[in-house]
Amino acid sequence: MLIKNWIIKDQGVPGEIGFLQKALGVNRPVSCLLVQRGIKTFEDAKAFFRPDLKNLHDPFLMKDMDKAVERIMRALESNESLLIYGDYDVDGTTSVAMIYSYFKKYFKNIDFYIPDRYTEGYGISYKGIDFAASNGYKIVIALDCGIKAVEKIKYAKDQGVEFIICDHHNPGSSIPQAEAVLDPKQPGCDYPYKELSGCGVGFKLIQAFHSRLGLPFSDLLVYLDLVAVSIASDIVPITGENRVLAFYGLKQINENPSTGIRTIIKLSGIEGKKITIEDIVFKIGPRINAAGRMESGKKSVELLISEDEKEAVLIGTKINDFNSTRRNVDALITQEALSVIQSDPKMKNRKSTVLYNPAWHKGVIGIVASRLMEYYYRPTVILTKSNDMAAGSARSVNGFDLYQAIESCSNLLENFGGHKYAAGLTLKIQNIGLFQEKFEEIVSQTIHPEQLIPVVEIDTELDLKEVDEKFYRIIQQFQPFGPENMTPVFFTENVSDNGDGKPVGATGEHLKLYLVQEEDPYKVYPAIAFQQGHNFPAISQGHAFDICYSIDENEFRGETSLQLNIKDIKTD
Repeated sequence: MLIKNWIIKDQGVPGEIGFLQKALGVNRPVSCLLVQRGIKTFEDAKAFFRPDLKNLHDPFLMKDMDKAVERIMRALESNESLLIYGDYDVDGTTSVAMIYSYFKKYFKNIDFYIPDRYTEGYGISYKGIDFAASNGYKIVIALDCGIKAVEKIKYAKDQGVEFIICDHHNPGSSIPQAEAVLDPKQPGCDYPYKELSGCGVGFKLIQAFHSRLGLPFSDLLVYLDLVAVSIASDIVPITGENRVLAFYGLKQINENPSTGIRTIIKLSGIEGKKITIEDIVFKIGPRINAAGRMESGKKSVELLISEDEKEAVLIGTKINDFNSTRRNVDALITQEALSVIQSDPKMKNRKSTVLYNPAWHKGVIGIVASRLMEYYYRPTVILTKSNDMAAGSARSVNGFDLYQAIESCSNLLENFGGHKYAAGLTLKIQNIGLFQEKFEEIVSQTIHPEQLIPVVEIDTELDLKEVDEKFYRIIQQFQPFGPENMTPVFFTENVSDNGDGKPVGATGEHLKLYLVQEEDPYKVYPAIAFQQGHNFPAISQGHAFDICYSIDENEFRGETSLQLNIKDIKTD
């Protein structure tokens, strides 16, 4: 069982916390949570708690937006054919579905293209460009990809195909010479918010086009369910403009989702409940992703653009089957990978994990890398065979720059890309052993020992007596939760179980506890502690212990009550 470090976030300036307490009439923990999120005035708090579509930025502030809209207008006037191109993951497929659904009202000849994960790989492909050229598509809108496709855009121009790029990834040393490049992270772009998802950038494009036509913004609200799914699934910060888009996107999902999203909700078994970002991350997103992992991302787009319920159910059922297969495959490969590590003492004691198996399914190796991190908390690379090369996904631990470590091995690689915590790479099969040793050497030299210990980030301390319905309702108004606005985690010292606590789960791996504090031993706080069964012998002795936890609701036999969701326990 991995021991975790508890890290308490900066508690903020006492004066700012006190000011906000008075201005809002809230308690210290709530004020502290707000200050940690950069909210220091009444106006800040109003914008945070009451997201407003009026706070969305003018899309024409984005570099090249005017060029993109003008080129689409010309295509419309010239009756040109339009191809919508996007990546095979959730951000890519939601982007394509949104842009296709919007522009099909204006273009007679319109289609979409999703590259094959296995034969074409990520981003704009030569095969995709050839498809556009041979089928008479002079203009292509590329979504969630393209910012580094310098050579491919040159090739496309030679084929008479023009691109509008809508991306949100970091650019390389040069920008592709496309008709327009929309990416708030590119040099010279003064767009005020830099953290949009790929689908978010696509939404700004249709917002700009729609306003140029003089049509009301309210027409576009129907697309916000797709934007919210992309924001949640692509793990972008839920701050600023993303918070507004996610808030209204969730509203759309809960009140009037598209046929495709409604079908996924039904197949996920969450119909009838209030859908949250967490539901998208763990239920809706994986199903959309599964098609691209197991067969083709085209299936996901077909579902998301469907307006016919029967058709949507047919496609959705197939995607749901893909997801079940994906779960079985990634569980099997994870067990195989764990067995390899556990049977090799040298590998077990390394600072990194690099594993290769040509039979492993390329569509799930990223998931497997994440799963291995739960067992061996260290930088992890999982490789499989793809087109006579080794292709891999890499994941990192908190604070360690994975991209930099992989870049240090670039002489052994054919291709690589990504960011601090996740990356993809391709190398010759004969270089795997060399890469394994070089990567281990780099990680060993640069990683700090504490980075190999999992971290629980704690927002602030709380007395259990402060946990009541009013406090919970205020915390719920912090939603939608996500990166840079995570569900608050609290810690409380010196609690004990009242004697009714017990192990639960098939093997007693979890705990159901009934907590009390010494000051008020008659006030009981129900709690669930997943994967904490090993702590029961100490807890059952009646000794005091410390907990870190979030607060949620538990439904049982029609009754709803507050419950502490314990993340970790520290006993003496």
